[in-house]
Amino acid sequence: MHVTDHVVEVPLDWFDETDSRRITVFARELVDPIRRRDDLPLLVFLQGGPGGKGPRPTGPDGWVGTMLATHRVILLDQRGTGRSSALRGRHLAALGDAAAQAEHLSHFRADSIVADAEHVRRTLFGGRRWESLGQSYGGFLTLTYLSRAPEGLSACYVTGGLAGLEADATEVYRRTYPRTAAKNARFASRFPDDVARLARIADRIAVGDVTLPDGDTLSVRRLQTLGMDFGMKPGFERVHWLLDEAFDHGDEDLSDTFLSEVRDLTSYRTNPLYAVLHESIYASGHGATGWAAERVRAEHPEFSPEARPLLFTGEMIYPWMFEEIAGLRDFRGAAEELARREDWTTLYDLDVLAANEVPVAAAVYYDDMFVDAHLSLDTASRVGNVQALVTNEFEHDGLRTGDVLERLLPLVDQQGGPLRDA
Repeated sequence: MHVTDHVVEVPLDWFDETDSRRITVFARELVDPIRRRDDLPLLVFLQGGPGGKGPRPTGPDGWVGTMLATHRVILLDQRGTGRSSALRGRHLAALGDAAAQAEHLSHFRADSIVADAEHVRRTLFGGRRWESLGQSYGGFLTLTYLSRAPEGLSACYVTGGLAGLEADATEVYRRTYPRTAAKNARFASRFPDDVARLARIADRIAVGDVTLPDGDTLSVRRLQTLGMDFGMKPGFERVHWLLDEAFDHGDEDLSDTFLSEVRDLTSYRTNPLYAVLHESIYASGHGATGWAAERVRAEHPEFSPEARPLLFTGEMIYPWMFEEIAGLRDFRGAAEELARREDWTTLYDLDVLAANEVPVAAAVYYDDMFVDAHLSLDTASRVGNVQALVTNEFEHDGLRTGDVLERLLPLVDQQGGPLRDA
């Protein structure tokens, strides 16, 4: 791969010309070395998340290799991540009190990310239309892009990320918990011996005095969050092998190997914005998210830390995380403010989306633990020019583990191919 790094300065607040605050946005351009001087179509990758940086490829393989055969690929670090003015806990204190911190963080949502992408397209790539590939939250970004700047897009590919256009965080989690319970049932069927092993682990943690290598006290509810991996193709196997080494032979205390891996999997050190901004991605217009995952959890006592068999949770962010997890504590006040915030920008323009002319090919994973397939199909029916590939062959990581993109490309070709610049 021939690699070019780009850094541009952008406003923190794209929608207030009187605001002088600035941040930087980073984008990495990849091209086949043999074709680096060719006039190739552009593809911008919209990373999952929120709070996700662009991938760091080690070679022209997977979907990157597929697209490098015909395109220049642009990997964007979303604002606040990677090399795009990454936001760390230690940076927040300089911003003022919790209200000021939350105000700052409110500028790191889909509308601002789309404005950043448009600035990169116009200033670095001559304003040519480009294609987009949106993975997971990148599909949410795609819908905002189509709402706010469709003139920048020639075609869109979405993998597991057609958001519900009007579903708030409460509705999302009312749909998510039953799907997560179903994943737990499948895990128990796949690895029946792990049910008792997990109960033994939880009972030992409940006694107290279980400390992770970074000094955090491990709670049962933090242990439950390992179920996040159930949404990925090899997730059951990864969790199984983690539980398999929870105890050394003949030892009643949890092993160093287990505790180290739990710390790494649940620390949020590398992606704190995922937790801080998570529920706000469902806020569009007026209404507070109000810790929706925590409120809806109360409707599902089977997910209680005291319940046996113990169930894992999934893609849920809870207020207690900002107390128990060292990597999130600096964000606690801001997260509380964001949960109370009622006035949010509108992310989707339903009329513009209904009249959309940009060809869109979207993979909907029918058994997706993270993004409800029924909401995705409703969105597909309400956005113009969407072709949906519905499958249960893959989990949420089908872009990385399967041939999903190769199946989506012909769907756009069948619509006449990407739009061309005038």
